[in-house]
Amino acid sequence: MHPTDIIKQKLEKYRIESKKSRDINCVVHDLYDSAVLKSQEFTDEQKNGRLFGKLFAVKDNINIKNHPTTCASNILKNHKSIYNATVIERIENAGGLIVAKTNLDEFAMGSSNEHSIFGISRNPHNLDYVCGGSSGGSAGVVSAKLVDIALGSDTGGSVRQPASFCGVYGLKPTYGRISRHGLTAFASSFDQIGIFSNELSDLIDSFEVISGQDSKDSTTSKIKNKPFKYCESSTKKMKIGIPKEYLEDTFIDTQVRKKIDSMIDFLEKNNFIVKNISLPLTKKCISAYYILSTAEAASNLSRYDGVVYGHRDYASNIQDMYKKTRSFGFGDEVKRRIILGTFILSSGYYDSFYNKALKFRRLIKNDFLKAFNDVDLILTPTSPSTAFKVGEKINDPIKMYLSDIYTVPMSLAGLPAMNFPSGYNSEKMPIGLQLTSNQFQENKIFSLAKFIRDNFN
Repeated sequence: MHPTDIIKQKLEKYRIESKKSRDINCVVHDLYDSAVLKSQEFTDEQKNGRLFGKLFAVKDNINIKNHPTTCASNILKNHKSIYNATVIERIENAGGLIVAKTNLDEFAMGSSNEHSIFGISRNPHNLDYVCGGSSGGSAGVVSAKLVDIALGSDTGGSVRQPASFCGVYGLKPTYGRISRHGLTAFASSFDQIGIFSNELSDLIDSFEVISGQDSKDSTTSKIKNKPFKYCESSTKKMKIGIPKEYLEDTFIDTQVRKKIDSMIDFLEKNNFIVKNISLPLTKKCISAYYILSTAEAASNLSRYDGVVYGHRDYASNIQDMYKKTRSFGFGDEVKRRIILGTFILSSGYYDSFYNKALKFRRLIKNDFLKAFNDVDLILTPTSPSTAFKVGEKINDPIKMYLSDIYTVPMSLAGLPAMNFPSGYNSEKMPIGLQLTSNQFQENKIFSLAKFIRDNFN
């Protein structure tokens, strides 16, 4: 079959299957018609591109020119992007086709995809359960096999945790590895665009296409990405660290604990060196993360005031306009974080909270760097539990925030980490485990993930 015919067939399949899968509520803007037009205009370079024939979905906080970017918020409900994010340009130049924008927690603030003006995204494995958040829609469409690959954003675990809940691969790269140009800012020193896929090879291909320095994002690194080449003998020489703090019974679900124990047994039987390590500051990471990320969120979201773009409520004076615009435009979770961040940055509290959290962040990174002197990779659970039921944690923010206890430390340290699917619990819900490497060493993660995929039953 001619490659062009394969694309037509895949697009038609997407059109049919997306209509059947509306009950998961993961797609918020259908870009099918746009994808059809673009496929008809492919250049020879695109037809020979590394991502030719791959269908993508993109989280609705990443800009695609002439299409909505709402961040699942009333304040941007009618906003259309006037430019492409860098990652979008790179995907399309490599022959990828974007067919959908996906649901998320408003402004990427949440761990369950229950904070959205479009409603809740539901887990394709069981509609009574959440997809995870905040990139739940992207995880869901990949899990439902509507697309090959999806993009999300990961601030404190928003790619890895939903990937775990939905049983797919989910990568958060090293901070600075992938351009953030065109990603709506939540917490700028944490935010990274991440990748979901069912196939590890698709994730690696996408990563190598979209990563690299970008003049439009000054935080991107000049360190060049080396193409991934798998070598089993080199992979089996890697030392794997298991942090004891991640396996304490206080946090971890019994079935998740059994799964990581079986993975450790598998690695040891295959002659990997598995070492116990310590990351002593783990329990305090959530506190530091929410101090720093809410402070940055309060600053970043101050631009949504009804003056430049987005929703505007008219009033007799500018203060009332701000108040009415933001009161209507933001949901409860976003308001909660803006209030927390504003308090943290206020006079008299800045030194007590924000400055101390910054120092603590450095100590967390030092703990990881110390660990990587002895090991190549760190293996942990991705989440303390499998997906929880819709509504189970929505009224308990602290309980919800603790869903990210195993993903936040890597975000604080700016390290690459990836969820890989590792089986199911007794309710047939996916269990995910997480691999973390030192900065700019994503290829080590890919190597061990490939070995596990090929050999672990």
